Amino acid sequence: MKQKQNQKQNNQKKINGKLKIYLRWPMVFSALTVLLNIFVFMVSFQAGVLMVGFTLLYLVMSGLLYWYRSKYVMTDLVTFAADYAQIQKQLLSEMSVPYAMTDENGRLLWMNQAFQRITGKDGKLYHYLNSVFTEITEEDFPKGEVEQITHIQYKEKKYWIEIKKIRITDVIREIDLPLKQESETDLFVLYLHDETELISYKNKIEEERLIAGLIYLDNYEEALESIEEVRRSLLVALIDRKINKYVSNMGGILKKIEKDKYFVVLKQKYLKELENTKFPLLEDVKTVNIGNEMSVTISIGLGKGGETYLQNYEYARTAIDMALGRGGDQAVIKDNGKIYYYGGKSQSVEKNTRVKARVKAQALRELIEGKEHVMIMGHNMSDVDSIGAGIGIYRAAKISGKKAHIVVNEITSSVKPLMDRFRDNPEYEQDIFINNERALEIIDPNTVLVVVDVNRPSYTECPDLLQISRHIVVLDHHRQTREVIDNAVLSYVEPYASSACEMVAEVLQYYEDNLRLRQLDAEALYAGIVIDTNNFMNKTGVRTFEAAAYLRRCGADVTRVRKMFRDEMGDYKARAAAVRDAEVFEGIFAISICPNDTVESPTIIGAQAANELLNIRGIKASFVLTEFHSKIYISARSIDEVNVQVIMERLGGGGHMTIAGAQLTGMDAKEAKEKVKEVLQSMTEGGEI
Repeated sequence: MKQKQNQKQNNQKKINGKLKIYLRWPMVFSALTVLLNIFVFMVSFQAGVLMVGFTLLYLVMSGLLYWYRSKYVMTDLVTFAADYAQIQKQLLSEMSVPYAMTDENGRLLWMNQAFQRITGKDGKLYHYLNSVFTEITEEDFPKGEVEQITHIQYKEKKYWIEIKKIRITDVIREIDLPLKQESETDLFVLYLHDETELISYKNKIEEERLIAGLIYLDNYEEALESIEEVRRSLLVALIDRKINKYVSNMGGILKKIEKDKYFVVLKQKYLKELENTKFPLLEDVKTVNIGNEMSVTISIGLGKGGETYLQNYEYARTAIDMALGRGGDQAVIKDNGKIYYYGGKSQSVEKNTRVKARVKAQALRELIEGKEHVMIMGHNMSDVDSIGAGIGIYRAAKISGKKAHIVVNEITSSVKPLMDRFRDNPEYEQDIFINNERALEIIDPNTVLVVVDVNRPSYTECPDLLQISRHIVVLDHHRQTREVIDNAVLSYVEPYASSACEMVAEVLQYYEDNLRLRQLDAEALYAGIVIDTNNFMNKTGVRTFEAAAYLRRCGADVTRVRKMFRDEMGDYKARAAAVRDAEVFEGIFAISICPNDTVESPTIIGAQAANELLNIRGIKASFVLTEFHSKIYISARSIDEVNVQVIMERLGGGGHMTIAGAQLTGMDAKEAKEKVKEVLQSMTEGGEI
């Protein structure tokens, strides 16, 4: 009885709309026939009487068709709709595209034959979707009306699944589901598309794409000078053969563009092999030895991910600049916005020629003389090297007759003795040192900003100045990282230099003929060299001593500099405590935490303690952690066997191969110590150190 009522309701519902209007047309024509009969009577009575018979017959037939035959019409329509729904259901079940339906909880309610063949599940048993495709989670289901697409891998094939949300009332009559008709539950339909072959073709196309590369010999001139002249051509030939063989084995093209520069083209599929093997060419070239005292090292820059081959070449140029800026003997890959480093285990080679220093000095002079003001800025928490280099640039600006300022915010105990000699000194301007607020007020489009002893924007004393200034000069001796000052009009970054003060001292010698520094200027620069080289014991080259000799000729008093930086008793005890409490990790690493409650500048004490730990036999690298201003400062030092720069880069820092550092937040010193251990252990196991 209830089924009949539902069928009647469904039939009544289907009579509505255009079908109902269509079935009423005979009644409309009946009214028109009666009206026509009236007009016929007005013309002829006899014809009207005759017309009445036909009109009555038409009315009876129309009534029968509308009132009696309409239910048979609707029965036929309903039968057709049912047959159509059954055919539609069969087509959906036999459709070649895998199709399934789930409820809100991810329970599979129905799946067609194609879906069953792929999953191997029985369509009559209601499994959960994540038990079939474990990669699909609740987040993959659409929350609104927009469809969601998810990529998965199932039984060695890859698929993309299109998931849509529908209302149950839209499909309740199409497919028999184990749900009540009055339910308003949301359903999800899934279309499964096999993209295994498509991805395979895409990967093949990607692997066949060409990447551009540049290979530079780092120390070409120096290596040739270390060998007899008659054997130099043989050395070059052996290096060429080594590089040619390496590239040809990968099906690449190599073209020598200069005596020490090569252009290379490779297929991208070989890049993964190069990354996994850590670019063995870097070490193979060093094995070329025919009596040369100095091993040849190379730098490799590769560019990929560009929209055009020209853009890949530009990426390669950027990568090779990064490799050289980090000291050479390494490979750098620039993949669009990402940069990857490999190698860099050897010391950077000191250049004998000063041509570059002379060119940079002349360019700096032209920039300064073309502007009204000079703003000088180092890194935050300025040290002696940063202040000393700033004093040197300040003197260059004054020689050119320009107004100059040095931006310093926090004056630590390590730089206070040096800065006190310039403040309130009648020979120097009262505003030689200014803070951030004052610097932002002074700087204008006619100001040149000189950044010393740092090349990372976030580490500078006032990063906002970099955004405002249009004319930026960078003078630094630290190896470059991914974060660089990219809008500099003049950049002089030499990782082989011992300190920024050494670089500035060289620049000043070519800045103006017969330039002679004031005694205080010379002593500030000399102090920076002494501190950064740990009394000429770390990273000291020929040019370091030449710069020191120049400063000595300008009046630098060695004894006065030494007295200026003698330790306080509390600082000395803190450094001794850090050395005493050091832990030897893996037999070659010394790790310690420097006390910070009894000293004014614990980060300086931490750096000094790291230097002291290197004097212990068997220690190849030292790491001293200091908690200061809610941050953990790490001072890393080594002599020559361990590259502490790559270790600190893992922790977000950087520096030199033998002198580096990092800053950590969101943890205390003990947690930071464990993190350093984890990095050391993973890099040791991976053969990176």
